[in-house]
Amino acid sequence: MAREIVIVEDEPAIRDNYTEMLLRQGYNVHSYASKSEAEKAFNESIPDLVLLDIGLEDEIEGGFDLCRQLRQKSDTLPIIFLTARDNDFDTISGLRLGADDYLTKDISLPHLSARISALFRRVKAIHSVPQQEKLLIISDLKVNLERLEISWQDQVVDLSLTEFWMVHSLVKHPGHVKSREQLMDDASTVVDDSTITSHIKRIRQKFNRIEKSFNCIETVYGAGYRWHCH
Repeated sequence: MAREIVIVEDEPAIRDNYTEMLLRQGYNVHSYASKSEAEKAFNESIPDLVLLDIGLEDEIEGGFDLCRQLRQKSDTLPIIFLTARDNDFDTISGLRLGADDYLTKDISLPHLSARISALFRRVKAIHSVPQQEKLLIISDLKVNLERLEISWQDQVVDLSLTEFWMVHSLVKHPGHVKSREQLMDDASTVVDDSTITSHIKRIRQKFNRIEKSFNCIETVYGAGYRWHCH
């Protein structure tokens, strides 16, 4: 069965361009021009992946609102911002809301396709993991690969798909330093260093909501990050 992708973009030419490209690749595609149209569709069903613009008609942050709503419905739904707004503030805002990727509209269609495929590969990879390896327990941490779920002190940490794979990358080999490049590879994403830093900061904040003194993700300056609980 074809995976379903929803595009929320208010510029008809751009929306049609993306839709045509994804249809050619065999995806089931639905597109919406406004926040209200998309909200109605998401209330009926959740797709397999969402591409969001930020400004939607007269709502300058309509995409941010939709991302927030979608994250309340699903922690693991792949969400990509695809926008003309390329400043650091908007990028960080999008990632803090739980988006898995933040791309600008100057990205080529082949590159966009590759990023979408990478997100889907992460979901598919779960099915190739042997059953006995689908539950990883390290002290207060539990990683459930079957459910794409991580819990700390028996409380679920509401991680996005990208955040889940970054934590999984760190905890597979506790104490080993993971470079930003390795984290990108393990999370099947290609972003700059500042975006990786934003993801790590957001992950720490989510663990801190459960335990204020959480400090298991260490920054190793000039090298990367490691999982090391004191």
